[in-house]
Amino acid sequence: MSIFSEFREFIARGNVIDLAVGVIVGAAFNDIVKSLVDNVVMPPIGLLLSGIDFAHLEWVLKADNPLTKANELVAIQYGLFLNTLIKFLIVAWVVFLMVKGVNAIRRTEDAKPTEEKPAPPAQELLLAEIRDLLKGRT
Repeated sequence: MSIFSEFREFIARGNVIDLAVGVIVGAAFNDIVKSLVDNVVMPPIGLLLSGIDFAHLEWVLKADNPLTKANELVAIQYGLFLNTLIKFLIVAWVVFLMVKGVNAIRRTEDAKPTEEKPAPPAQELLLAEIRDLLKGRT
């Protein structure tokens, strides 16, 4: 088997395609969460904290020299880290809710009683025994 045919077989498997779809949807979901955090969640939090924009919170380790053209600013941007942390918590919460929903659906499916076929009437059981005895005789 050539490497190209093996690769084609690998790609054709459902799991790989499902994974690709998951990655694409996850990337799109990341943009939604970023917009949610930056445009919906953080403005009210900043308003409650006297108009502070978390994206601009930083600890300056070395200030920028205004006399030079080069950017010499060295800072720990903990505000951006806080934004990223909030985004992570939102994504984790949504994934948790999705997994919880799937588990609930599985539990209800597992809890459904399996429909058992009713036992055949006694006449049919007796006839089946007679048939089996006759088959064993010949």
